[in-house]
Amino acid sequence: MSHVYVLVEHDADNLLPVTGELITAARELGTVSAVVVGKQADKFDADLAALGAAQVVQATAEDYDQRFLTPEVDALHALGAANPAPIVLAATPANNEIAGRLAARLASGALVNVNGIAADGSAKMSIFGGSYETTSTAAGQCPIYTLRPGAVEAAPQQVEAQPAPMPLPAATGKDVKVTSFTPAQKSARPEITEAKAVVAGGRGVGDEFGAVVEPLADALGAAVGATRDAVDEGFYDAAYQIGQTGVTVSPDLYIGLGISGAIQHTSGMQTSGTIVVVNQDQDEPFFQIADLGVVGDLHEIAPALTEELKARQ
Repeated sequence: MSHVYVLVEHDADNLLPVTGELITAARELGTVSAVVVGKQADKFDADLAALGAAQVVQATAEDYDQRFLTPEVDALHALGAANPAPIVLAATPANNEIAGRLAARLASGALVNVNGIAADGSAKMSIFGGSYETTSTAAGQCPIYTLRPGAVEAAPQQVEAQPAPMPLPAATGKDVKVTSFTPAQKSARPEITEAKAVVAGGRGVGDEFGAVVEPLADALGAAVGATRDAVDEGFYDAAYQIGQTGVTVSPDLYIGLGISGAIQHTSGMQTSGTIVVVNQDQDEPFFQIADLGVVGDLHEIAPALTEELKARQ
């Protein structure tokens, strides 16, 4: 039977939910070998088996914390060179870099930021800011795909996973070494790509994200997002940008405040369950994909909704 490699996403101690999406998407291509790369790579065997991984490759590197990208590249390259198969990763800036390096090493094509993978190896992609949907294929014995988080719903499938220890070689002169590391501050709100509800603000919010968007998000237990315009204007941090040049989200509930609905933004959230739009201009394109559209002043509507939610809690 054909097989496929999946690079497991984890933060050392916890398996990240996107891994379930990757395994679900990769099952279309064959039996899944989940590749865990880290200092300790045997923590997630049971969890990965519950998600549908028939094999867990435990790729360990003692100096993992002092290296950047190359342990993952080395592990996947060694696996693909010895036993060629497709490779699936989450579409993150780091993994898109890994995909490029693997493509060069394995002489195979790479498709980045795909929305889904078919059994024939083709992948669905949004291009030109989401203006077009394409179906593409990658050449070579080890076609590489980076899947946009949130594009596929995880469907766990319990199997019996076989562990496969794989010690990695030590760093060489070609490695990028980490000389210092400062962890990013984590918000108390849900991770934006994993949240069941997202409240996003656009240019219309102005510099009042803290007064309008964040309180509503907190009342809903939601994540906060922003459009590229809002980020470019300095209204909110770029880490929360949704869209073609930001992250992809697919929550059950998406509330957009002061957002026009340009394709650059909607390409990153159009698979959301229920879409609510609040804007003063009823002709904005965002209303065309909204399940509920509210024409009015967001600076009045959002605080009123926040208070109502608090009262009901």
